Amino acid sequence: MRGATHAKWAACAAAAALAATACGGGGGGSAPGVLSSSWGDPQNPLEPANTNEVQGGKVLDMIFRGLKRYDARTGAAQNMLADRIETSDSQNFTITIKGGWKFSNGEPVTAKSFVDAWNYGAGLEHNQKNAYFFGYIDGYDKVHPEDGGTQTADTLSGLAVKNDRTFTVRLRQKFSTFPDTLGYAAFAPLPQAFFDDHAAWVKKPVGNGPYLIDSYTKGSKMSLRKWAGYPGDDKARNEGVDLQVYTDNNTAYTDLMAGNLDLADDIPAAQLKNVKSDLGGRYINTPAGIIQTLAFPFYDSKWNQSGSDKVRKGLSMAIDRDRITGTIFQKTRTPAGDWTSPVLGKDGGFQDGLCGDFCTYDPQRAKKMIDEGGGLPGGQVKISYNADSGSHRVWVDAVCNSINNALGNDKACVGNPVGTFADFRNQIGRHKMPGPFRAGWQMDYPLIQNFLQPLYYTNASSNDGKWSDKDFDKLVDRANAETDRAKAVQLFQQAEGVVRDNMAAIPLWYQNGSAGYSDRVSDVALNQFSVPVYNEIKVS
Repeated sequence: MRGATHAKWAACAAAAALAATACGGGGGGSAPGVLSSSWGDPQNPLEPANTNEVQGGKVLDMIFRGLKRYDARTGAAQNMLADRIETSDSQNFTITIKGGWKFSNGEPVTAKSFVDAWNYGAGLEHNQKNAYFFGYIDGYDKVHPEDGGTQTADTLSGLAVKNDRTFTVRLRQKFSTFPDTLGYAAFAPLPQAFFDDHAAWVKKPVGNGPYLIDSYTKGSKMSLRKWAGYPGDDKARNEGVDLQVYTDNNTAYTDLMAGNLDLADDIPAAQLKNVKSDLGGRYINTPAGIIQTLAFPFYDSKWNQSGSDKVRKGLSMAIDRDRITGTIFQKTRTPAGDWTSPVLGKDGGFQDGLCGDFCTYDPQRAKKMIDEGGGLPGGQVKISYNADSGSHRVWVDAVCNSINNALGNDKACVGNPVGTFADFRNQIGRHKMPGPFRAGWQMDYPLIQNFLQPLYYTNASSNDGKWSDKDFDKLVDRANAETDRAKAVQLFQQAEGVVRDNMAAIPLWYQNGSAGYSDRVSDVALNQFSVPVYNEIKVS
């Protein structure tokens, strides 16, 4: 989704994207039955098709339910609002939704709720970051021309409402795993209120999930409360969640230890050596579909010229992943050997060791490779990261020290801290990165396609470095069209080989989800996306 780039509203002040509707207390002052959890301000308004980062995604996961929902323990796509999704050719789908569902404002959830939301999300005029997810639906080229042309249609020709509970989807090409993508938040339904008074909806979003947004003060807190009328089986087992904004996860950890916070879902690197003794059984460390990488600004000619692939490969070989994951992260990270995640498993496309020598620490060969590639652009590498997480500074400094040691130059690599997560993402979006930048990925759905296409396909939604390769694109297109799942996985693996051969990004390590919680709460778990399963948490 989410850029792991996997990323908290001054008292009662109006926010630019979402306006505050009330003031809320701190973690220790939450209402009875309400838990407090660490959080970060989202980058964009909480429109489902415009949120592609973790902090906003946490809220969408609480206030929306879509056609599919991913099992918190296995990651498997299971029907939620979908009663049936039928196809005879993997290109034309008939979707029937369950009856009895409604939005929290009382509007019924109908087939039109989905079709209207998808048309809005796809439209170029609405500038939604996740528009690309609708790219396989017929007519996307008319509502969202990718060549700089003018939008010539307002709706996707491949969508049609048949009745209140049924709509059809016609894709531009076969896409056998299309139904499995429909648990992603971009495909959520929207009420008519979203279209009738969009500004009002953005100030206080209305969804169909187990929680309601009660108030939001940018830079301080978002308060969500249990929706008593929620029709789903996964009702909230608490009275609500107060998402507390922290610009430093060390502060969140301190508040957790002091009893001022119930849940911190990003344990700072500096505390990993102490967390088990501090929290005992109230510490969670579990595998997640997250990979940390270094991306490159291919829009900068210095990183997109002859020989630059050797420089990127050399930099990768100059990073001592084993030492960094062992000493800094206390083995809550695993050195990456490919560009996906072990949670996929071999059948799902994970290729342990695909990166080979290019991801093996070899300082002598690293220096030689960089020299052969023409040396570091400008003589120095600046690794950019958001400064509101102390953990990023620690590991970026360690990566730079490793590179400097390999090259015998203590000025070869330096960290480049950038304000808050939102500031960082905005600079990335404006293509202002001066060199490599932190760019990990938290899966949106458990398919190899999701680790590759959004990040490396030409002009894809999260291809922040603007890398482009025709061979990669062709293999992805073929994989998406393949109706045999095993063959599709093989084609995606071939496409991943193209990523490796060009070192389109440097894979660093696979990340576990880590969290700590207070003795006020129980039944705390992280799903395979490393996000707390908020609705299952009980508050004493």
